Amino acid sequence: MGGIDKAKDKTEQLIGRAKEKVGDATDNERLANEGRAQELKGKAKEEWHDLQEKGDEKLHRAKERLTGDEDEDRR
Repeated sequence: MGGIDKAKDKTEQLIGRAKEKVGDATDNERLANEGRAQELKGKAKEEWHDLQEKGDEKLHRAKERLTGDEDEDRR
């Protein structure tokens, strides 16, 4: 996870937004709806990756506390 996943999620959102705008401009309802769906999918993936990252950080900190491997600076 990390930067690559976040970039993919943002790209998916931007492509979806572009499809939506093109669909709206050309009165293509199917394309506009497809764009909205793609943008929402990208946002959902971004939120999921953020939650995973936060969970991993909390798990790592908990493991450090349990094993006593915390850095002296952090105490």
